[in-house]
Amino acid sequence: MSSEQNTIYLEIGQKKVFAGAIEWPGWCRAGGDEAAAIQALLEYGPRYGRILQADNISFQAPTDTAAFNIVERLAGNATTDFGAPDAVPTSDIAPFGENDLQRYEMLLPAYWQGFDTAVQSAMGKELRKGPRGGGRDLEKIMEHVLGAEASYLRQLGWKHKVNSEASPPDELKRIRPAILEALAAAADGELPQQGPRGGTRWQPRYFIRRSVWHLLDHAWEIEDRIMEGGE
Repeated sequence: MSSEQNTIYLEIGQKKVFAGAIEWPGWCRAGGDEAAAIQALLEYGPRYGRILQADNISFQAPTDTAAFNIVERLAGNATTDFGAPDAVPTSDIAPFGENDLQRYEMLLPAYWQGFDTAVQSAMGKELRKGPRGGGRDLEKIMEHVLGAEASYLRQLGWKHKVNSEASPPDELKRIRPAILEALAAAADGELPQQGPRGGTRWQPRYFIRRSVWHLLDHAWEIEDRIMEGGE
């Protein structure tokens, strides 16, 4: 098994810790401390692998936490403790070129299909509510993911307008080519490094990492909340 596959970083907040695979965006889980986060990452390895294998992408999940190689520990913040990874690994700052683009052009459709499969599996079924009756329904989850994707594109420096009159599934399909176009522009050095007010733009690798984490987190949420036989 490649040691590179199991190279991870930790994002350490006051209440939560995220463990994320450097080379595999979306394979990123949280826990109350470092050990719990790493254990959660291990447990989600097979689940993550099934998404890739459905698209014939080779991935072998480790069977023991000892396989992980921690290369960086990052300070978390309020977003970390809220429940989203927000720190940027050093590796995400590296130049983004044609070879990187080709790899992500292969990986991203697999992640998108994984989310779509989760949505399809929930069609016509009720999603289990939280202990206090909370939790978005399926359409609201899709709207939330769509809104996040559009927001992340803006952080990258790419303009994309969501059609509020269209259905969330249609708009999700429309935003995906825009993501690939934005990444191609990034590989060609066409995206600005700073925003109009001087703010720093997201780097392409971090854009992918954050986007795919969010997408798969909600795909797995959908799968976990399906009430079999519910209408």
